[in-house]
Amino acid sequence: MLVSMSSRYAQLRPYTLPSSLGELIGPVDGLVLLPRHLDWGPHYEYDLADEADVLLMYERVIREAQTPDDLHAHLNADVLRSHWRALFLPRPARAAWEAGFPELASASAAAP
Repeated sequence: MLVSMSSRYAQLRPYTLPSSLGELIGPVDGLVLLPRHLDWGPHYEYDLADEADVLLMYERVIREAQTPDDLHAHLNADVLRSHWRALFLPRPARAAWEAGFPELASASAAAP
């Protein structure tokens, strides 16, 4: 079986998790500009009124967070719960979050 470099990287890299979902008190509306260590692409603001922007921002923050503070500042627990099953995440990232927060795994399993 051939495994691509990117999937090996996703399997081996550690993913940062908060101690609890309650710590995720990031914004729920407005425009968000992520710091360069989370989003190194062209200058891009995420409009939290736009679902596609919300999904993309949450995917980037979950994949690239280096400290729990990155998560606390940019993710919101209620927004995360409501969009969890729609997020496109590496399997190890999803597995780590669902192992740490079984309520997320339950939401994914209950999805139609």
